[in-house]
Amino acid sequence: MYKNLFKLLSPAGKKARLSILIFHRVLPVPDPIFPAEVDAARFETMCQWLRTWYNVLPLDEAVSRLKSQALPERACAITFDDGYADNHNVALPILKRHGLPATFFIATGFLDGGRMWNDTVIESVRNSPLAVLDLSELLGPGFESVRVATSTEKAAAVEAIINRIKYQPVAERVSLVNQIAAQARAELPADLMMTSAQVLAMHRAGMQIGAHTVSHPILARLQAQEARAEIAESKRFLEALLDQRVSLFAYPNGKPTADYSTESVAIARDLGFDAAVSTEWGAARSETDLFQIPRFTPWDRAKLRFGARMAANLLRA
Repeated sequence: MYKNLFKLLSPAGKKARLSILIFHRVLPVPDPIFPAEVDAARFETMCQWLRTWYNVLPLDEAVSRLKSQALPERACAITFDDGYADNHNVALPILKRHGLPATFFIATGFLDGGRMWNDTVIESVRNSPLAVLDLSELLGPGFESVRVATSTEKAAAVEAIINRIKYQPVAERVSLVNQIAAQARAELPADLMMTSAQVLAMHRAGMQIGAHTVSHPILARLQAQEARAEIAESKRFLEALLDQRVSLFAYPNGKPTADYSTESVAIARDLGFDAAVSTEWGAARSETDLFQIPRFTPWDRAKLRFGARMAANLLRA
């Protein structure tokens, strides 16, 4: 049923629409704090559906064919952001089993033992031996008694803390999360992100690697010189690692205006990328700005609802 519907909504050629799915992590088993996070079994099922319903293309090929109005019907691409180790350890074997290509956008500053700021928050709350945290001196009113005893409380605490500091300057954000970790008395993992060797292994396994800045900042909050350095250095690092040109870029967080600006787009163009992707929902058409390509992922577990949301996203285009 859905295959025919997607053929109608996403025909070949001039009227084609490109669906690009975005993922971050694929956990080995469900997370009690974040049960909605994609795990291996769920990703396996999604890949089965995508393989049946869509023509899944490498993103660089999809972008090239979108530009030349030569996309096949039911065109789709799969992407991952940030560079988590489970992308290599869990997602890669599943993708290979289903014969599906994917593109992995890497925030290079966190490779080889680093940790993203939001994960410092998550793991501090997850691993704290305390039942209540007083973060009022760090985060202000409303954070005097942050309860972190149960999974539900931990999830609520993580959301509140992240929302409070998400748009702080990079240096201040890092300082805050390190102080939160110290106050939580938590032991933090150092293996959440890929190693450089794992990124290279992904590339050698046939997956595409794209740039995602060095430290995952909110580009719209940076001066032009800082934003350019973040993007350029991530591209340079990956090209040296892979011994190959890196042609694709993903804006951190990825919401237009809030997370990246027209200036960010101009920088990505000027640095020689072929295309850049956002996290704005929708499907791309031939007239879509190749440096603001939308991406989307349904969150439904049921096949019918997953397919229906994919169809609704195509209709957005």
